[in-house]
Amino acid sequence: MATRRPTRRTPATVLAATTASLLLSACGDQTAAGQGSAGSGAGAGAGAAKSDAPLFAKLPADIRAAGVIKVGTDATYAPMEFVENGRIVGVDPDVAAALGKHLGVRFEFTSGTFDSLITSLNSGRQDIVMSSMNDTMARQQGLDDKGQKTGNGVDFVDYFVAGTVVYVQKGNPQQIRSIADLCGKKTAVQRGTIFEEAAKNRSKECEASGKPAIAIESFPTDAEAQTRVKAGGAVAGVNDYPVAAYLALKADGGNAFEVVGNQIEAGPFGIAVAKDNPELRDALKAALAACIADGSYQKALDKWGAGTGAVASANVNTGS
Repeated sequence: MATRRPTRRTPATVLAATTASLLLSACGDQTAAGQGSAGSGAGAGAGAAKSDAPLFAKLPADIRAAGVIKVGTDATYAPMEFVENGRIVGVDPDVAAALGKHLGVRFEFTSGTFDSLITSLNSGRQDIVMSSMNDTMARQQGLDDKGQKTGNGVDFVDYFVAGTVVYVQKGNPQQIRSIADLCGKKTAVQRGTIFEEAAKNRSKECEASGKPAIAIESFPTDAEAQTRVKAGGAVAGVNDYPVAAYLALKADGGNAFEVVGNQIEAGPFGIAVAKDNPELRDALKAALAACIADGSYQKALDKWGAGTGAVASANVNTGS
């Protein structure tokens, strides 16, 4: 979903691995009304055509008229975005709320499966994707994991940095020390993510060195992958560091998982915007720069213990 190394501080009422049923209930059709919204900017609201917010005029006319930016997300990814008391909360909604104050519009989050988010964006059902999505060259160019063209690609406004890490059952019964120890072992990941790609890359290295490939099990949601590891059906899971750290801290009171090894393949998370909407992209970039300058961006990250993943400046398409 830049380098990420934050530790998580989140509400104890939501445990990503142990409340999978609640989280999965939020993964509805993205055409449905948003499960939750992230704050209201000055002058925001449906039908708003005016605002005193400093960057309102930078937005496309249709968004100014609506007063809303529709956001596609996968709200099964605590602490970045998850469901609490029927609302989508977390790092991304709080960053969006800060952006909204400068833009003068409301960000309305709707949850769907992660691997459908870019399709939803390019179909016009959402204005942006904000879902801990790694900015990669392949996504910018609309390429699948085989390098084949599947769409127009997207632009990213990069707002966070993190890496990939391995998590295992508490006590580490299989004595996994890093991703290098996963050759020949069942490993759970969420489908369509950068850490699924990391597991596939490592699996190729296993085979090249004469070892068995990693038995990768890909799931539609991260909660399902976590459940697989917790139940012992997979030896380990691969995930973004912020989420894995949160799981180790919170799931079952800290008794379900632990993180092993160091982060690998650190990179930026970006807000995805359709290629044909540079006006919105540039407005978001300007809003992020303003939030960094006034401290509201850092405050939003620090609330969730994610401050060390902060970017120093607003940039577009820095992923590789």
